[in-house]
Amino acid sequence: MFAILFPNIDPIAINLGIISIRWYGISYVIGIFLGAYILQKIEKKFKIANLDSKDLENLLSYIIIGIVLGGRLGYILFYTPDIIVDDFWEIFKIWHGGMSFHGGLIGVITSIWIFCLRAGKMFLPITDLIACVAPIGLFFGRIANFINAELYGKKTDVSWGVIFPYSDYFPRHPSQLYEAIFEGIVLFLIMLFALNFRQYLANKKNTIAKQKNINGLLSGVFLIFYSIFRIVIEIFREPDFHIGYIFNIFSLGQILCIPTMILGIFLIYKKVNKKVATKN
Repeated sequence: MFAILFPNIDPIAINLGIISIRWYGISYVIGIFLGAYILQKIEKKFKIANLDSKDLENLLSYIIIGIVLGGRLGYILFYTPDIIVDDFWEIFKIWHGGMSFHGGLIGVITSIWIFCLRAGKMFLPITDLIACVAPIGLFFGRIANFINAELYGKKTDVSWGVIFPYSDYFPRHPSQLYEAIFEGIVLFLIMLFALNFRQYLANKKNTIAKQKNINGLLSGVFLIFYSIFRIVIEIFREPDFHIGYIFNIFSLGQILCIPTMILGIFLIYKKVNKKVATKN
């Protein structure tokens, strides 16, 4: 049976003695700032949320706080709530890994909502804008999971199976890379297609009131396809050892994707319904 030995990657990229810089942190920084750069390009070209450069700078600050706080607190509450009692200070040690997408999603939604209240902006156009670049951050986050040799897949006999350190040394699905490809690259391409389709619809609308009917479309597309990809890929991923399967069938990640998929379907259904109502 052929298998790939996990490459000898040190999770610490730069060791300065007192301070260590990990690949995990670097990946988040790259994902956030590359996403911010592309976000600016998209907003400049498509004018989704009508934000100027100052608005975008302020929004980025809110988004970073939402990602870090939401992602970390979501991980603690969803996956390791015992830490709150057993080792409270571990909550703040984000360099140890442990960030939840769904927690980060809640954090980002909350931060955007606060930004909109303070800046007097519309909520859904901004979530649409963020949805376009979110796959970039997801891609680098999953690459960080691979470098950390965490969240690996189930045992397999496929030729690309990887033997991860700190495991039982059986070949396993590199599920982190599956997620990087589908939640990152493929989803980003889907969002670019949806973005251009949204622009096509926007060009057909001749009033601001009618253009509002397409707000939330990109957010819905992102939530639906992310949920689909996550649910399918989790089939190949080893469940969290301290949680296992829920009802002996579903992983916690799959369960958490159900409400996000429902929300995405609701947003799309709402847009379709408004379009039908407008025609009638």
